Amino acid sequence: MQTPADPQDRHEYPSHWEADVVLRDGGTARIRPIAVDDADRLVSFYEQVSDESKYYRFFAPYPRLSAKDVHRFTHHDFVDRVGLAATVGGEFIATVRYDRIGADGSPASAPADEAEVAFLVQDAHQGRGVASALLEHIAAVARERGIRRFAAEVLPANNKMIKVFTDAGYTQKRSFEDGVVRLEFDLEPTDRSLAVQRAREQRAEARSVRRLLAPSSVAVIGVGRAPGGVGRSVLGNLRDAGYTGRLHAVNQAFPDDLKEVDGVPAHRSVRDIDGPVDLAVVAVPAEHVPQVVTECGEHGVQGLVVLAAGYAESGPDGRERQRALVRQARTYGMRIIGPNAFGIINTADDVRLNASLAPEMPRPGRIGLFAQSGAIGIALLSRLQRRGGGVTGTTGVSTFVSSGNRADVSGNDVLQYWYDDPETDVVLMYLESIGNPRKFTRLARRTGTAKPLVVVQGAGQAPPGHAIRATRLPHATVSALLRQAGVIRVDTITELVDAGLLLARQPLPAGPRVAILGNSESLGLLTYDRCLAEGLRPARPLDLTTRASAEDFRRALSRALTDESCDAVVVTAIPTIGEGAVGDAELAEALRTAAEEVPGKPVLVVHVELGGLAEALSAAGRTAPPAGATAPGTAGGARPSPLSASLERGDPHRPAERPPTAVTADAAAVKADAARVTADATAVKAEAEAASVVLSPFAKLPAPHPCSRLIPAYPAAERAVRALAEAVKYGQWRREAAEPGKVPEYDDIDEKGAAELIGALLERGEGLAIGDEEACRLLGRYGIAVHRALPAPTPQAAVEAAHTLGYPVALKATAPHLRHRADLGGVRLDLADEEQLRRAYDELSELFGPPEELRPVVQRMAPRGVDTVVRAVIDPAAGAVLSFGLAGAASQLLGDMAHRLVPVTDRDATLLVRSIRTAPLLFGWRGSDPVDTPALEELLLRVSRLVDDHPEVVAVTLEPVVVARHGLSVLGATVRLAPPPARDDLGPRTLPAY
Repeated sequence: MQTPADPQDRHEYPSHWEADVVLRDGGTARIRPIAVDDADRLVSFYEQVSDESKYYRFFAPYPRLSAKDVHRFTHHDFVDRVGLAATVGGEFIATVRYDRIGADGSPASAPADEAEVAFLVQDAHQGRGVASALLEHIAAVARERGIRRFAAEVLPANNKMIKVFTDAGYTQKRSFEDGVVRLEFDLEPTDRSLAVQRAREQRAEARSVRRLLAPSSVAVIGVGRAPGGVGRSVLGNLRDAGYTGRLHAVNQAFPDDLKEVDGVPAHRSVRDIDGPVDLAVVAVPAEHVPQVVTECGEHGVQGLVVLAAGYAESGPDGRERQRALVRQARTYGMRIIGPNAFGIINTADDVRLNASLAPEMPRPGRIGLFAQSGAIGIALLSRLQRRGGGVTGTTGVSTFVSSGNRADVSGNDVLQYWYDDPETDVVLMYLESIGNPRKFTRLARRTGTAKPLVVVQGAGQAPPGHAIRATRLPHATVSALLRQAGVIRVDTITELVDAGLLLARQPLPAGPRVAILGNSESLGLLTYDRCLAEGLRPARPLDLTTRASAEDFRRALSRALTDESCDAVVVTAIPTIGEGAVGDAELAEALRTAAEEVPGKPVLVVHVELGGLAEALSAAGRTAPPAGATAPGTAGGARPSPLSASLERGDPHRPAERPPTAVTADAAAVKADAARVTADATAVKAEAEAASVVLSPFAKLPAPHPCSRLIPAYPAAERAVRALAEAVKYGQWRREAAEPGKVPEYDDIDEKGAAELIGALLERGEGLAIGDEEACRLLGRYGIAVHRALPAPTPQAAVEAAHTLGYPVALKATAPHLRHRADLGGVRLDLADEEQLRRAYDELSELFGPPEELRPVVQRMAPRGVDTVVRAVIDPAAGAVLSFGLAGAASQLLGDMAHRLVPVTDRDATLLVRSIRTAPLLFGWRGSDPVDTPALEELLLRVSRLVDDHPEVVAVTLEPVVVARHGLSVLGATVRLAPPPARDDLGPRTLPAY
């Protein structure tokens, strides 16, 4: 795009205003500044606008634009006159402009802070939310240029435009004069305007994913003429799954007389298909994808699943090819899953979409599954299939998305969809990277209040092809922030499935109190120990002995569930041998009956498989099957646990039959597909083997007993208890999230004065660590007092500083290698007079060198207390983060720091102080005096307000903060400033830039 060349233009073309946005109907559009070379586009756009819309815009018949109009609407200075256009396919579909005006309504320049704004939207695109998106972006541009208020004049009959303004959520004023409605509104974001923006974002992004997951018609492009190949396989998977929409096979190499492939209509091009195509599955080599995208865009295809590899995962050339793919697709308003994707699945009865490389559909259920890696995705589908049965029904998948390189559609988009998807109760996500952690935590916090979100996040460097912002935060810190947002953070995909099945099957526990009962004392004690290790509060295990009958289990479970001192029950069971031994089906039915009687508490089963011992005992009793025979119900491999099988069968009297959606993938095919989709197939296979779960063939489970509640069974106590502990923590988070706290207001905060000081300091350079005096002044604007530290380059200067401050004083060396290192002896405390001060000065000089190396300072003594550290940092990916810990070894050596996302509420501050492992030192540990934690919490809240109000403050460190029995003292402070980012997560809606 060319840079404006008009002599009156005062600014270069602002490319950072360009953005791709998702519209209300799920399509995309590009918003960009209007430039001088857009004259023809503007004229063409105007010709397609109806006379009525033109009348509403100009308040009179205005059939065409004059040359003067075209020049005016394409020549801007990008300060006082700005125009933006929304484009699809490179053509304008809507425009908006503002003109700065003075108090009398005439054109003006800064410092005038008001502008007139006007919109025009093509009739064919009205109702898609284009004007609302343009308003968000033009408002952000105006704020960047110093405009604080918009004015708009609208005809009373133009209800659509009046609604755009009134629904935006800004503080506004309305008047009526001379037959025109005049609207004036401030551009400062309000809680309501941000809520409106977030709600629109959620609806739009959810709709864009829904169009991919529930298409009315699908075209598979790249279907081979002979059986085999990726395209032909996907076509077969769609057909065999019973896809309910229209299905088409496309290959430009098809002969003209070929009408069908495997019973599916065949076409040489998408253009040849009569009627709309909602989704195209692209299974052609990467070099042919651009032509396919063009044909799809021109035919009006809404979304693409690109299976082809050879993109960013293959190196720099592939990375550029991937960027071009995204730009090309967005030109036509299409969204992309992939490239290098495994595919998508929707098990809903009215869709039955298997647009993936999975040979058969997984069992339908209530779990939404997202995986960036195709190999991990197939492993998760396999595990859910194998372990999805229960005492009273099955747990399967509602929808599945494997995003590959996630060049466009990401986990954030799918999370927006699952938030209000009535078919999904639990969300499981495997994330190799998080492209926008700040947005992810915001979405996760909202989703977590409605349904559980379980995440396993790969550590280390993101895979090639994943465009992410570099974060400076340690992996553990990011994980801690995710947990605060309600994310159930686990470490392996085994734990992901374990937790997901419990949350999908059982109610949330009301607390950490656990009852343990079973027929094995040892297994009960092992479960008890694991509960203690996970922070739960178990009661002593109830040993029913190995002679316990199914009725004994039922009565014991019923008593435990009705006990008010119990929040959850873990049942341990081992196989029994001998006359009168309880049958597996009988025991499963007993547990189900007891659980149904008291449905408000979760029940888990820990069972131990003793297949090898059982076989040995059988052989000893001469009852073993002939050599080479396999036991009933097995496939020649490891025998499944009898109790687990009974729990998963549900109805023991129903004959085993294959459910219509059972997955029976061929092992070799799955391994080949996994290797093609991603390079981590080897790691997945190793992890799967470690968990004793093979990728395939998927288990063939009998049809379930139709009932709403299921009891999950686990082969090891530690797995069951870990899943229960995560459910307990999530339940606690849900209860706390119902009362999230508030950000307090403090009357002594001078936000305007701080802004002026920051502006003056930033005029010195792009980014700087400000001096001690300036840092004290800035912090003082927010009610944070820092003890003065006066430089003491000579003994006499130290004496004069002490007289100024008043005795007793402290003498400190502030050289970088000695700063905050009292353990090295660079600090002398409680110096009561000049003699002690001079003696201490000489000692430090003898130990560490001359004053110019020591950089000594004198500071008035503060009341004794606990030394702490408070930090705030603006991370490019996670946003503003507030951290707290004890000063010294606890935080520096042991990493004992707690973190919260800014803005911090009063509840957050309270939890932050109590979250570190060394927190007992603040509350009277071993008879010491408890310190003033309310004062500490207030300090945390003030620092949070400072960095939240002023994005230019990119780092604050207060160290040490000495918290005494009454009050606290900030003895050291450093502040770093930098220009604020042009856009952030609080700005207008945008898709990641390419």
